[in-house]
Amino acid sequence: MSHALQVGAERYDLYLPLLKNQRVALVVNQTAQTQDGHLLDSLLAKGVDVRKVFAPEHGFRGDHDAGAKVDTSKDSKTGLPIVSLYGKNKKPSADVLKDIDAIVFDIQDVGVRFYTYISTMHYVMEAAAEHDKQLVILDRPNPNIAYVDGPVLEEKFRSFVGMHPIPVLHGMTIGELAKMINAEGWLSTNKKLEFTVIPVANYNASMNYDLPIKPSPNLPNAQAIALYPSLCFFEATPVSVGRGTSMPFQVFGHDIVKLGSFSFTPLPVAGAATNPKLNGKTAHGADLRNVSVNGLDLTWLLEAHEAFKVRNETFFTHADFMDKLAGTDKLRLAILAQQSATQIKNSWQADLEAFKLLRQPYLIYKR
Repeated sequence: MSHALQVGAERYDLYLPLLKNQRVALVVNQTAQTQDGHLLDSLLAKGVDVRKVFAPEHGFRGDHDAGAKVDTSKDSKTGLPIVSLYGKNKKPSADVLKDIDAIVFDIQDVGVRFYTYISTMHYVMEAAAEHDKQLVILDRPNPNIAYVDGPVLEEKFRSFVGMHPIPVLHGMTIGELAKMINAEGWLSTNKKLEFTVIPVANYNASMNYDLPIKPSPNLPNAQAIALYPSLCFFEATPVSVGRGTSMPFQVFGHDIVKLGSFSFTPLPVAGAATNPKLNGKTAHGADLRNVSVNGLDLTWLLEAHEAFKVRNETFFTHADFMDKLAGTDKLRLAILAQQSATQIKNSWQADLEAFKLLRQPYLIYKR
């Protein structure tokens, strides 16, 4: 008999005792769902003393653009204060934590280093250590767990879109990653952090996991989530990845440099792309909605770079952002040097093998 997968948030018996008589803050967004509904509502119904909510990029309800300012506000349903952890205040301050004993983190990640929810988790871990708060991380599956791929981040390219010396695709859940971040000393604090990971029940790394709810406005489905690690690099170029269409991160194209025979026109979409790249222009490129994708595919990036080179157009218009996404300048320089996908991928292998060894002690689920 196969047992149904249970995300950490649904394993109340394991963590409700930890929250007894504690004043609790939740770090959640729209993905913190259980069989009973949103975690906030579930915990309140179970008598947990939730005092406030911390929200990451895209906000508590997940309806803000990438990079959009997320204001501190009140939840209309419960009246609880919602404190933004995006923008200037990425780390909960002593002041907002003074009436809190325990922090519960429950956000669905997609297993890609530049997806900023893990950066938010990093700062929450730091704050919990510095202010001596109990931290409970409710784990969820990683839809890209099968892949360990891409360059490992170099320290000098560290930013909010990459804070750890891990590959673009790290093949870990947030619970596993939190254990690694803590034990490897990657937090910027000397205070020791004690925390609890509530694992996903009946889960292993060979299982496919389709997210029940979109993790952010521009990752609407499994195909976008699978293509995201490959297509996100286009964000540092003039190429559109379909923000402002119904198929973000499943298409790419450009209005002047034709990158294929498929056409689309980005237009503003409330809460997802208020001013999309190539707004109102017809982009020509590729429709990837039905391609099978395995990990990090450099083909599209290399072909687009070649097409721009032929037209004598600048491809990496935001070179510094490209290097932050890649966690190194080596990928950009290799593309400019017209190295092949195989050559580039080969250059990562030794680092990836070292990373796999380093992460071994922190793995919770069978590989």
